[in-house]
Amino acid sequence: MESYSKKGYLYDNFKIFHLIDTNLGEIDFHYHDFHKVLIHLSGNTSYSIEGQTFDLQADDIVFVNAGEVHRPIFHDDSPYERIIIYISKDFLAEYSQADNGLSYCFRNAMENGSHVLRLHSFKNSRVAATVAKLTANLGIDAYANELLMQVLFLEFMVELNRAAISDEIKYISTNYADSKVSEIIHYINEHLKEDLSVDAIAGKFYLSRYYLMHTFKDETGYTIGNYITIKRLALAQSLIDAGKPIADAAEQSGFGTYSTFLRAYKKTYGTSPKKKAASQASLSF
Repeated sequence: MESYSKKGYLYDNFKIFHLIDTNLGEIDFHYHDFHKVLIHLSGNTSYSIEGQTFDLQADDIVFVNAGEVHRPIFHDDSPYERIIIYISKDFLAEYSQADNGLSYCFRNAMENGSHVLRLHSFKNSRVAATVAKLTANLGIDAYANELLMQVLFLEFMVELNRAAISDEIKYISTNYADSKVSEIIHYINEHLKEDLSVDAIAGKFYLSRYYLMHTFKDETGYTIGNYITIKRLALAQSLIDAGKPIADAAEQSGFGTYSTFLRAYKKTYGTSPKKKAASQASLSF
């Protein structure tokens, strides 16, 4: 069975990278415990998120929620330039009041059935201006630069959310080929605590077991069983992080037995829940 791993840990409220790469080859599907915003600057690139694939243009803004399985797809060796911003779930939740929630841009993309926001004129936007200030101050050894970066990051998130509620944007559609698989993915994420055997899902959608397994793999790039395990582990980890006892988190995430949960956890994280070691993220895709 394929394994799609969790990449990196985030100790700060946010982390920013400005990267240019060539010849990265094929990137495996992976996921994070934090949210990610990617601003695609150049490269003949598509982005696959939760089975949906989006063909990117320069200045497209990609939203990846914590726990979502994703990867970039490179169509040639042209330079892949992007700005990556990792955002702590707790930090975003702290600024998610009803009147000024900074997580609106993530929610709005999901409500529009997309993960990619395209501004009509990115280079002339206030979003681009705040991004420029952020990247200009990356790594500078100057008085109170860390504090300045926090201020600039909040300004960026405010402008990003203002853009999301404006008329100067559009959410791009996926080139997803099978709407049935999209429905299945949505169903899985809404019913992680319930029976999600292949037979149960096939019966729910009036599909043969063979058709379900092969279509899901063909359209998403990963097996349905592995996808379910990853999503359940992400849910369990969020419950553990919130203070839930490990056994309770395993049960409430849909794992039939604690031993099943423990085997899946060790295979994915490389350690037990009690001994989970953190290591700083070092590479961003």
